[in-house]
Amino acid sequence: MLYTVNVPESSDTVKKEFEAKVKEVGFTLFDTYNFTRVLQDKGCSITKEIIVFELCSPPGAKQALTHLPELSVYLPCKISLYEDNGLTILTTIGLEDIMCAVEADEQFKAYMNIIFENIKRVMHSWDR
Repeated sequence: MLYTVNVPESSDTVKKEFEAKVKEVGFTLFDTYNFTRVLQDKGCSITKEIIVFELCSPPGAKQALTHLPELSVYLPCKISLYEDNGLTILTTIGLEDIMCAVEADEQFKAYMNIIFENIKRVMHSWDR
């Protein structure tokens, strides 16, 4: 249920360019969380830097909340950024898997798949 992409750019480059990439597909960047700092502030340090970007497509959120209010637990959409063994990695929840697991009309599922394609476009926008 996760969708993961190895990014050829550094995590610093991705962080700098992320908001512009999100806007290119009509999303808004709500917030950014540095879990490393958040946990350190709570006395629970981790060594890996993990950044979580919260993004939203307001029309997509409206559709999701109108058709399946249960999807609110997945909103706003999130993309996680971290490095592992020298690789920059982006991960998000696999919205296609969620759509297969819920009962909803096909038109709504198709719309949510378009939203997921846009999230994947962001994640793949550093591909060469």
